[in-house]
Amino acid sequence: MFDIIIIGAGPGGYEMAAEAAQHGLKVAIAERDHLGGTCLNRGCIPTKALCRNAEVVHLLKSAESFGVTIEGMCVNYARAVERKDAVVSQLRDGIALLLNHPQVSIFHGEASIVDAHTVEVGNEKLEGRHLVIATGSAPKALPIEGAEYAYNSDQLLSLTSLPKSLCVIGGGVIGMEFAGIFSSFGVEVTVVEFCKEILPPFDKDVAKRLRTAMSKRGVDIKVGAAVKAIAKCGDAYEVTYEAKGKACTIACEAVLMAVGRRPVIPAGAEAIGIKVNSRGIEVDENMQTSVPGVYAIGDVNGLCMLAHAASAQGMRALHAIEGVPDATILSIVPSAVFTSPEMAMVGLTEEQCKAQDLDVSVKKGFFRANGKALAMGETDGLVKMIVDNASRQIVGCHICGAHAADLIQEVVMAMNAGASVDALSSSIHGHPTLSEVILSVARQF
Repeated sequence: MFDIIIIGAGPGGYEMAAEAAQHGLKVAIAERDHLGGTCLNRGCIPTKALCRNAEVVHLLKSAESFGVTIEGMCVNYARAVERKDAVVSQLRDGIALLLNHPQVSIFHGEASIVDAHTVEVGNEKLEGRHLVIATGSAPKALPIEGAEYAYNSDQLLSLTSLPKSLCVIGGGVIGMEFAGIFSSFGVEVTVVEFCKEILPPFDKDVAKRLRTAMSKRGVDIKVGAAVKAIAKCGDAYEVTYEAKGKACTIACEAVLMAVGRRPVIPAGAEAIGIKVNSRGIEVDENMQTSVPGVYAIGDVNGLCMLAHAASAQGMRALHAIEGVPDATILSIVPSAVFTSPEMAMVGLTEEQCKAQDLDVSVKKGFFRANGKALAMGETDGLVKMIVDNASRQIVGCHICGAHAADLIQEVVMAMNAGASVDALSSSIHGHPTLSEVILSVARQF
């Protein structure tokens, strides 16, 4: 009898398993594929490895602005893929080492739920006091003619050679990251987004700034465009879309379908009474499902499809199982897009504040006025901060610029600690650093 059975060894599952084992609990973890889940094997890590290669290529291309002349530069995408695979393999080995604990048993195979305390993995029947579903998500596809001709994000990552042109259907996080990567490697990229702006969950000001920056770098971005069909034309493809009432077409060598992800519900979940809605498995504030003793964390519950959110939810579920308090504020979750420039956000957007009729003030600061940004040659950036007028608390921050994903964490810490914008503005920041842009915005309040 196990204390906890976890289905899925992604960030939420394996981190929870390791922590539970440290607490003396006996854990079984079932995984049908590689350890690390989507994030490590088909998502966050491999794309970030390729983003880094793309960034290096971009810097080499712009070397003349730094007084450096480079001749005969050859971009070898196959080598970039080799590096990506090596990074993934190294981290996968690290997870195996983390789970190499006498309290943890790993079972490889497809898991199905028999009841609230029993899971089958192949010919094995596992029994436990608590069950945690951490099965993640899979790529979605539009229900259009010719959808089968498009790569999904998993398949695109496996390419070892580049197409001459790529049409990306969907201007969300996945679509924009792949657009940036492939464009840097010399691929002619077109992005077709249904909404009026790319990155719909992000603040419109910073999303528009990223769209402008990527357009300057050669990415053709079409917003307010609904894709209707994909047709195969010999060795190429033709994507038909509608914009402003007109039918248009894009010819390309490859198509990426990047229109979001759907939760992966394990076999038997609904049969035992677990409630599932359009987003995923329904859970309470402790990640417990409608069946007592059964929890769902990460992408499968649809609350926040981010790896670090899954990890935090796993800790919340573990603490609930152990009956100890959990101080993590699950509503304060940073998110980032690893394009060039980077995007990052936490909290509410200005549009959300207006929709909720909140009394807030909004201030902006620009990278072009920052000494470190100027020295780096990374002046294309913006910080937008939103503060509640009564409490002086920061309710949202949005960054487009170099190292945005790292910079946002300062604001995340301030929000978690309940620090006012005045506390942030009175803290000493190192000089010259990019963090001084955040300081300059805070001081405007």
